[in-house]
Amino acid sequence: MKINYLCTLLAFISLWACTPKSTGDVATATNSTSDSTAATTAPPSVTEWMSWEGGVDVAAITDTNFKMPNVIVHVARMVHTPVGSAPSGMILFQPDAKNPPVVMGFVSTDKNVGAYFGPKIFVGTPFEKAPVLEATFDIQIKENSATAKIVVANHTFELEMSDVGAPYLIHRLPAQMPPFYQQGVERKTGKTVLKVDGKEVSIIVPPVGITGGPGAVVSPTGVYAR
Repeated sequence: MKINYLCTLLAFISLWACTPKSTGDVATATNSTSDSTAATTAPPSVTEWMSWEGGVDVAAITDTNFKMPNVIVHVARMVHTPVGSAPSGMILFQPDAKNPPVVMGFVSTDKNVGAYFGPKIFVGTPFEKAPVLEATFDIQIKENSATAKIVVANHTFELEMSDVGAPYLIHRLPAQMPPFYQQGVERKTGKTVLKVDGKEVSIIVPPVGITGGPGAVVSPTGVYAR
């Protein structure tokens, strides 16, 4: 056994010794590979961005006849943008397809921050020219649950999320909708209850929402960029 091991070791040493080596060639090859890898993996440039912490999102329908979500509550405890930071998000509530939405727009405690989302992040989507509405926020995220209360346009929206799953990392490339990069951490919710003005609204949460992920999630942190 020792002889076999010694022969193998000697053969390896002989092979290594006979292999041509050039420090310059190795360095050049390494640099070339590094440059090529860097060029291939260079991150895309970013002109617009927003990030957040403490997010809760649901995109749902109230009737199977709806082809697109008619209920969206997409808010965060704090949203950061190049123009400032504030609790912010997006709300759409259109229970009757034959009538205009009861509430539709970007919501924020700071109108300057709210006005950034449409023309900068959501440009090219149906939300590009959505109005900006002042709102108040109370978002609480616990170990396995989350709640959100948003008061906007004389209406109160309350979300209760339970059976929140384990966190996972996301990296979604731009698509037709949404047309921006998405990165961050999400947690799928097992149950989501929505109340509007104190009354529970029966919602159907699709397996895939407008962001490309689950229709209802808790998002501890993340970023949109384009």
